[in-house]
Amino acid sequence: MQPTIRHRWAGGLVFGQVLALFLACVSGYQVRAAVPTSEKPNILFVFTDDHASHAISAYGSKINRTPNIDRLASEGMLFRNCFCTNSICAPSRAVVLTGKHSHVNGVIHNGITFDGDQQTFPKLLRHAGYQTAIIGKWHLQSEPTGFDHWQVLIGQGPYYNPPFLTPDGKIEVTGYTTDIITDLALDWLKSGRDKSKPFMLMYQHKAPHRNWQPGPDHLNMYDDVTIPEPVTLFDDWANRNSGCQEQEMTIAEHLSPHDLKLVPQVELNDEQRVAWDAAYGPKNEAFEKAGLTGDDLVRWKYQRYIKDYLRCVASVDDNLGRVLQYLDETGLADNTVVVYSSDQGFYLGDHGWYDKRWMYEVSLRMPLIVRWPGKIKPETVNTDLVQNLDFAATFLELAGCEVPADMQGQSIVPLLQGRTPPDWRKSIYYRYYEYPAVHMVPKHYGVRTDRYKLIHYFERNEWELFDLEKDPKEMRSVYADPAYAEQVVELKRELEHLREKYQDNQPL
Repeated sequence: MQPTIRHRWAGGLVFGQVLALFLACVSGYQVRAAVPTSEKPNILFVFTDDHASHAISAYGSKINRTPNIDRLASEGMLFRNCFCTNSICAPSRAVVLTGKHSHVNGVIHNGITFDGDQQTFPKLLRHAGYQTAIIGKWHLQSEPTGFDHWQVLIGQGPYYNPPFLTPDGKIEVTGYTTDIITDLALDWLKSGRDKSKPFMLMYQHKAPHRNWQPGPDHLNMYDDVTIPEPVTLFDDWANRNSGCQEQEMTIAEHLSPHDLKLVPQVELNDEQRVAWDAAYGPKNEAFEKAGLTGDDLVRWKYQRYIKDYLRCVASVDDNLGRVLQYLDETGLADNTVVVYSSDQGFYLGDHGWYDKRWMYEVSLRMPLIVRWPGKIKPETVNTDLVQNLDFAATFLELAGCEVPADMQGQSIVPLLQGRTPPDWRKSIYYRYYEYPAVHMVPKHYGVRTDRYKLIHYFERNEWELFDLEKDPKEMRSVYADPAYAEQVVELKRELEHLREKYQDNQPL
């Protein structure tokens, strides 16, 4: 189904109880049939790429406003402590689908093809009578499975004139990708779905992923303002692991001419980007002629980067507004759970960086906002430790389905209803695998509690400990401080407990 063309580039989701039980038996899946079809909520999962929570005004952003995302927070629950298990795109998406850590679902880094034969929450929802769809970014290389309808970008996909893969082959669409993904989602909601069934739609944007190309509606947004700089823009990474000195993700040195819009904006893969950077150079001579050197040049690059990033966020927010308006106008809003999240956090000049990958707070933390009319008290804030590992179990419980015992996450439905189970987790487990690779962030794993974070860079035999209460920006590791010796022992014990709990037998 073709979307409505909105722009051209100017320059640049049970049947009755009996059937549910029958399906459960023939499929081998357990389905709780206690909730009649008419009472099962629709689920709209809005998933962006690289959208840091500190670029959402509901989270206190000082650099932009996001009124439509904020509306979800004012009408629902905002989670302040939602974290990813592996801060990179494809692994995060595989964790969301399976409710299992990377070492279990098989996608430990971006170069691995997702095994679509394995159990996923869309398959379980489909067996429970939901109509399932995914539209937008997929980024898992294999074709989507478990969906009644899918239209997905090829790989990362471009910001303009994107081709989509569908069960019937490839389609070409003209326009701005964020708008088009919304057009396709609205078309399916209006005329593509079976309206006798509850739906689960994964509405997934490319934006605001690198290289941050704004849409036509926002090309000149922020032209007349100076975006506040993060206080750690000129961090020297002292008192932390040696990998901080060796990474390749700085505003100062690693934003490319393509990122900075100094060369034509054709879509590049990583190999092509390296070739272009070598051919065009960093343009230092041009900067010097313009009088831009040292800190002034870093500030110029930061403004160039952050404005394009925020312009892409603005388009996501506007398009979310279009979908929320449709839910309101059709009455679907009353029985639709809307979940807003992103695959991980992102550096917005924090510590002088862009990108993600680290277990540090900025890239570890994910936005998570949930609106469930009549079930969630408006304007509530939750501070329990949750992860993308919990999303699959949550969607299943929302639909009245049993959560399979092999899923490693916990449903957050009790949290949404205002109660924290006595056995709720007191720590989270993280592991990053992709090295040596783009951005050169060393392999590491770790544990985070409400106050402390212990990280082990095992190939380097380096440890870091952060007291998040005293040092929320993680500027100084206190691993070697005798005052924290007890915490180190306790956290190492907890780290090994989590590795055993989650069956992480990968070599260290």
